[in-house]
Amino acid sequence: MWTSPRYAAKDPAHETELIRENPFALVVSTVDGVPLATHTPVLLGEGGTLVGHMARANPHWRSFESGPEVLVVFSGPHGYVSPTVYGTDPAVPTWDYAAVHVTGRVELIEDALEVVERTVAAAESLRAPSWEPTPASRERFHALVPGVVAFRVHVRTQQSVFKLSQDIDAERYARVRAAASVENPRLAELMDRS
Repeated sequence: MWTSPRYAAKDPAHETELIRENPFALVVSTVDGVPLATHTPVLLGEGGTLVGHMARANPHWRSFESGPEVLVVFSGPHGYVSPTVYGTDPAVPTWDYAAVHVTGRVELIEDALEVVERTVAAAESLRAPSWEPTPASRERFHALVPGVVAFRVHVRTQQSVFKLSQDIDAERYARVRAAASVENPRLAELMDRS
């Protein structure tokens, strides 16, 4: 990933927050020299790891059996910035966004049920009201787990870009932030935190 010091996360906690709030990641590996990618939920694990799961019917997981390096891409809020919001001329458009790229060795893990339940708990923690699985739902999870493969990524590198109009003057930044609050509230919230 191309990075620039001016677009660096001000605090490593911002990267953690982006991953936690945007767990639907893109997992990329190569199979016989060809890139292969799967969109799937991936969570922060323990001790510098990520955990995720995917459908057993997806052949991508088979490449994990040899413990290859993978790239996991987390995309945060993003949005087009029109020159109309700047109130100045000349002006050019841009795109504000935040992303975290993680690389590491992947391994398959046995307890797919635990990973699925953690994924549900993490997703529900971002909702109000949140859903709590009933005994019948847990039975359904048990029935579906044979169709799921879980994996762990041992993080080797982590890079991020938080390009949020920080390279413009304060007046234009305020205009971009105001427009984002109307058009893209999640992006505006990220601008406030970063």
